[in-house]
Amino acid sequence: MKKIVIGILAHVDAGKTTLSESLLYVSGKIRKLGRVDNKDAYLDTYELERARGITIFSKQAVFDIDDTRITLLDTPGHVDFSAEMERTLQVLDYAILVVSGADGVQGHTKTLWHLLEIYKIPVFYLSTKWTKAARTGTR
Repeated sequence: MKKIVIGILAHVDAGKTTLSESLLYVSGKIRKLGRVDNKDAYLDTYELERARGITIFSKQAVFDIDDTRITLLDTPGHVDFSAEMERTLQVLDYAILVVSGADGVQGHTKTLWHLLEIYKIPVFYLSTKWTKAARTGTR
């Protein structure tokens, strides 16, 4: 079985955890799609993360697709937790860089891109269309 490690990186509120939930759900790893705003996201396991609606600690989930075992790492997007995110770069085979289509490229996004270049990590770029209001049902 082939094994790969994929990290999801982005500026805060771009949709990393939402993307992680979707990948885990589609792969069959989880049976119910959790949501950050409902405080039931699979990878947001700490109470402080659920209360604040942000990822503070990098989390991993493992799932299989065909003959490939994927270790997925959901990383913090808030600048205050950059060191936690950067620790994961040492183990990644690939990265998914998520950019909010509503907010565009943020300063931290440029930092992430630069770090991915330094670590020579192949990157998949994903632009999300949703806004935080759309994800939470608020206006």
